[in-house]
Amino acid sequence: MNSQSASNEQRRALRKRVNFTAAVTDMISGQPMGFLGNLSAGGMLLICARAPRPDAIYQVQLPLHGLEAQPQTIEVGVQAQWYDPGSAPGQIWAGFRIIAVSPKDSAVIDRWIAMAP
Repeated sequence: MNSQSASNEQRRALRKRVNFTAAVTDMISGQPMGFLGNLSAGGMLLICARAPRPDAIYQVQLPLHGLEAQPQTIEVGVQAQWYDPGSAPGQIWAGFRIIAVSPKDSAVIDRWIAMAP
């Protein structure tokens, strides 16, 4: 999928970098998919060891720190949009579009993004 369109993508949503380790889990397989790199209301960057299947849809779970004393775990449905080699050997950076999220988890994402860096 290593798409040229990724470099041409016009980002409209505010993206917030993650400053903690947030392991993203595929809820169907129960296997880890990678680590959250950044998050917006409409998508996320995942740093992983394997490239996602082109246009694949995943149901994932991830923790967001800083909103409460304990991390808040949210669940979202995402669709793979692109991937490229990462900055380290064996690392893949993959972009996903959020296609399904509950109103409650959407509010958690919005609150987390609005927090100071």
